[in-house]
Amino acid sequence: MEIDLNILGYKFTHKPLLIGGKAMEYYGLRKSGLDIDFVVHSEDHEALKNKYPNNIKDLCGDIGICEYSFEMWNQICTFDYDYLKENGVVEQNYIAISLEKLLLLKALAMELPKYHKDLELVVELILEKAYKQDKR
Repeated sequence: MEIDLNILGYKFTHKPLLIGGKAMEYYGLRKSGLDIDFVVHSEDHEALKNKYPNNIKDLCGDIGICEYSFEMWNQICTFDYDYLKENGVVEQNYIAISLEKLLLLKALAMELPKYHKDLELVVELILEKAYKQDKR
């Protein structure tokens, strides 16, 4: 999956971590919406805040820089870049969050029907992969 970050005019010091709907699409679970969500390293987040000071939103302490179709978060529910990137899939321009960490993020938001459905899709894929590995 190609994601062109060049439109931001910023060179990341750490590959951004793909989360949200685009991560769901990355794993073939569903199509994503229009925005592309990332959690970014604190160094990159600070630089992006300075570059785009008028495009910042705060969701209960999670700070997002929203520019073009990207939302670049410092954390999700206090879980930061270093924690969430564990076991992620390294791609050329980004890291895709691992299925297990994606499951965690979807579970945290499962009170909303959309995210509950996403949670079910991630669980199905994890179980499918587990049982395919079991048969080898």
